[in-house]
Amino acid sequence: MADTLSDTDFGHSLLVTDLYQLNMLEAYRAAGMEGTAVFEFFARNMPDNRGFYMAAGLEQLVGFLQGARVDPAEIEWLRRTDDFSEQLARFLTEFRFTGHVDAVPEGTIVFADEPIVRITAPVAEAQLVETRLINFMQFQTLVATKAARMKLAAPGKGIVDFGLRRAHSGESGVLAARAAYLAGFDGTASVPAGRHFDIPLYGTMAHAFIQTFSDEVEAFRAFAMARPDQTVFLLDTYDTERAARRLVELAPTLHAQGIKLKGVRIDSGDLAEMAYKVRAILDDGGLGHLNIITSGGLDEYELEKLTAKRAPIDIYGVGTALVTSDDQPSLDCGYKLKAYDGSARRKLAEGKTYWPGATQVYRSLDANGLIAGDHITSADENAPGEPLLKPVLRNGELVEPLPSLMEIRDYAAAQLERLPEGLKRLKGADSYPVTVSPKLQTLAEDLKRNVLAQPVPTA
Repeated sequence: MADTLSDTDFGHSLLVTDLYQLNMLEAYRAAGMEGTAVFEFFARNMPDNRGFYMAAGLEQLVGFLQGARVDPAEIEWLRRTDDFSEQLARFLTEFRFTGHVDAVPEGTIVFADEPIVRITAPVAEAQLVETRLINFMQFQTLVATKAARMKLAAPGKGIVDFGLRRAHSGESGVLAARAAYLAGFDGTASVPAGRHFDIPLYGTMAHAFIQTFSDEVEAFRAFAMARPDQTVFLLDTYDTERAARRLVELAPTLHAQGIKLKGVRIDSGDLAEMAYKVRAILDDGGLGHLNIITSGGLDEYELEKLTAKRAPIDIYGVGTALVTSDDQPSLDCGYKLKAYDGSARRKLAEGKTYWPGATQVYRSLDANGLIAGDHITSADENAPGEPLLKPVLRNGELVEPLPSLMEIRDYAAAQLERLPEGLKRLKGADSYPVTVSPKLQTLAEDLKRNVLAQPVPTA
C-alpha cells in the first residue's frame, strides 16, 4: 500500500479529533456501553452544480485505522490536563482498531444518501475514528469529483495539478494531487505527491525566474542548459507573441547543443486567442511539435469554454479551483449511527434524517452499459444489480490488498465511461434514480413511530 503520509506530525494520531469524541468515550465507558455499533458515511444531497460524486480517500482511511495510535507524549498531555480519566488514558494507550470496514471502491460514482463507508466495531472504536474518517473521505471525494468534471469538460486534453501552493495545508495539497490523479489528471507539480504516490511530475518556471535576467532569451537559454529535460518556457512575462518569436530564434542554437524543446506555457490574458497566435508562430518557425500549456485561474467551466472555442491548447495546469473545490468547498455529509447492539437506530432531525440499519447499494446498467439506477437496501437483502459496498477490513485486518493507484485510476476511468450524458453536464445535470427497498422504508417508519411513542418523563 502506498505511503499514507504517516511521517507527518499527526498522520496516525487518535488525538486529531474533536473534544466531543473524548467526552462521549468517557461517557460510554462510565455507562458500560461496549456493544457493537454500525456507522455509515454518506453525502446528504446533490447540489445543483453536481450530477455525481466520485468516492476517494479510502486508502488513507484504511492506513489510519490500521495504524491509529496515541503516543506517550500525547498520553502524558492528557494526564497533565486533569480533564480526562485514567481509564480513558489507558484505553487510548492500548487502542487498536478491531472492527470491520465495508466501502465502495475508490473511484466509484456515488449519489446522495448512499453509504460510501460502513464501520462496524465496538462503539468506542467506531465513534473515535469519525473525525479523521470525514477528513480523508470528504476532502478527497470533493477533489476527485472536481477533477473528474474537469476531465469531462476537456476531452482529449492533458490536465495537471498545479495547486499545492494554494492548498489549505501541505497534507491537503498532496492528497488533492492524489485524488485528482485517480480521477484522470495526467500529473502534478507537487513534489511530495510524486514521492509518496509515484504521480508523474510536471513543472515549468515562474515569472520571477525570467525577471531575474536582464533579457528573457538569456533566461530561456540558462534554463534550457540547466534543465535540458524540462524545456517548457513561460512566455507571458512581458509580451507573449514577442517571447514566442524570440524562442523560435533561439531554438536552432539549443537544438545544435542537443537540447530539444518541449513546450511553452501561457498564464494570462485571453488564453484561447493567445494560444491561436502562439501556435501559428511556433508552427511557422518549425516548432510545431511544442505543446502549449495554459494556466491561470482555470476551472471546469473555463475548460468547457476553451473546448468550445477549439483552442489549440495541449495541456491545462489547474490550481486553486481544484485543491479548494472552489464552487463546492465542503461536502454536506454525515457519519451516523445506524445500529447499536443489534438494533437499528435512526436520527429524525428535520433535514438530517437517514435510512436506519446497515445498508447496501445495488446498481443497475442499461443496455449500453451505462448506469441506470441505484437501489438502497438493508445490508442483509439481495437485489438485482451489482452491490457497491465491498469488504475491506475484517477484525482490523485487510480482506485483500488494496488496489494500486494506477488500478484505481483505471477503475475511475471506467466509471466515468458509464456516466450517461445527462449526468456529465456541469450545470443542470439530470437527476439520477435512487430507490429504497420496501423493507428499509418499513424499518424507518417503525423506528420513527417507536421513538415518537416514547412517553415524556414527568417531573
